[in-house]
Amino acid sequence: MTGAADSPVVEVRAGLPRFPSARARNCPLDPAPALRAVQAAAPIARVEIWDGSTPWLVSGYDEVRTLLRDPRLSAAPEHPGYPHSTPSRFMQRLSFLTMDAPEHTRQRRFVAKPFSAKRVEAMRPRIQELVDDLIDRLLAGPKPADLLEAFALPVPCTVICHLLGVPYEDHEFFSTSAKALIDPRATHEEAMAARAGLVDYIDRLLTVKRTDPAEDMLSELANEQVATGNLTQQDATLIGMLMLLGGFDTTANTIALGVLALTGNRDQFDVLRQLATPAEIDGAIEEILRYTAVPQGGRRRVALADIEIGGVVIRAGDGLILAGDLANRDASVVEDPDRLDLRRPAYRHVTFGHGPHQCLGMPLARLELQIAFPALVRRIPTLRPAVDLDRIEFREPGMGVYGVKELPVTW
Repeated sequence: MTGAADSPVVEVRAGLPRFPSARARNCPLDPAPALRAVQAAAPIARVEIWDGSTPWLVSGYDEVRTLLRDPRLSAAPEHPGYPHSTPSRFMQRLSFLTMDAPEHTRQRRFVAKPFSAKRVEAMRPRIQELVDDLIDRLLAGPKPADLLEAFALPVPCTVICHLLGVPYEDHEFFSTSAKALIDPRATHEEAMAARAGLVDYIDRLLTVKRTDPAEDMLSELANEQVATGNLTQQDATLIGMLMLLGGFDTTANTIALGVLALTGNRDQFDVLRQLATPAEIDGAIEEILRYTAVPQGGRRRVALADIEIGGVVIRAGDGLILAGDLANRDASVVEDPDRLDLRRPAYRHVTFGHGPHQCLGMPLARLELQIAFPALVRRIPTLRPAVDLDRIEFREPGMGVYGVKELPVTW
């Protein structure tokens, strides 16, 4: 899928590169050439963001992993110097995602149980059945089809709705609300309206589940945590909203971009069809996760103390953007990083983050991808985009999750 990229001209304002920057039109699955140029020059460098502030962009693999474990960095956006991703500042009070220890640790523990290895693995038959059913419908329907709407989105969306106890028929509401929250073009009022709608929606569900519980996460939160005083209703609502928002968009776009990467590298498409053992398939999925790395806004942090790393002194109050998508392409760590290689030796990518804030839903996302990709390539061996690459509309650089707006496919 990669080729000769556009010239890596760094966008400059006041002498600093801009973050985010546009990806090359002919290599839309690669990080922005301007940011790769920054990475090649230094693993830690100043950039300018939308509000004129100049946080540190951390793009080196070792530096990203080291700093994501450093307790001297805070994830709380209330601190001065925090590099907000949009004017709406929707990250403010987004549950434990934007908290530090010990409260981050305490609240995260309340929702860890549904994502345990045992409980996630128990969902394998249900997810396999869902994937097979969606492929049956895809094959029986018209061509071309939008793979995002017909398959990539319904897989994780159905699963997270079942896990949380959210009615799937409401998926258009929360999918639209999620996009409004991360859209850099949304006004503060639009983003806050989307957030308020989601908060009200989850709050009402929690209230219902206090008297009419089921076997789902929201029922557990309502009856085991809120009813016992471990959590306030407000905190439980924000946790539920975070779990819902984080449970479908990233996985859906990993499926969509992964299909684009595989169909653009037919040798790797065929490799995936031939892989037989769970270990081989798991390794291939990790490579797809490394290569696509759909979280493109970076993990945002602010320094609470002076930190010296890699010859750079990060001062207390400095903002940082820890760019996992760039770190995954660090040529000093990964050989030929812009090449998709499903037989690549195991690589500890940082697509899910690292350290205490590593993605809680990581086991579930991996399982969904381990089932979805092999099923697609084996059952639809002639799967391919129905339009040329330059006609596919990708999300803007400022969107926190990279992906496509639709993916027309045929077979």
